[in-house]
Formats: sequence, structure tokens, C-alpha cells
Amino acid sequence: MPYVKPARRPALDKVVDALLAADVCADGDLNYILFKYARQILPSYAALKNYRAELRETADEIGRRILAPYEDRKIIENGDVT
Repeated sequence: MPYVKPARRPALDKVVDALLAADVCADGDLNYILFKYARQILPSYAALKNYRAELRETADEIGRRILAPYEDRKIIENGDVT
């Protein structure tokens, strides 16, 4: 879970709103943004390792909280693989 203190969320939500307004898609746009961000603000190897770990954790969180429940619903609807 991306645990961010409630006081920090409004500023971060503005970034999300800007991404939505720019119609950022996960077909290259997001990769471009995240890569460019990493190149511009993460100067050290350790910082880049931490950034990469955050991206992996994000992927895991998407899988756990969004994709897994979807898959569970589809198993109920269509039956499991036997």
C-alpha cells in the first residue's frame, strides 16, 4: 500500500490530476515520464536502486489490490482452470 501521510496527499493528487489531464497512457507515455524523471532528479546509484524498487512495489500493489480481485471475480463467473 502506498502509505502517504494525509497532509502530503493533496499535493500529490495534483500530479495525478495533471497526468489525467494530459491523457497519459500506459503505452509508452508513463514509461517516458518515469524514465525522464529518474534521469533528471536521481543522481546516485543508491537513489536509482530505491526508485526501481518503488516501481516494483507499485507493480506488486497494482497486482495485489486491482488485478487479483478482478481475476477472482472472473474465476467465479467463468470457473477456474482445471
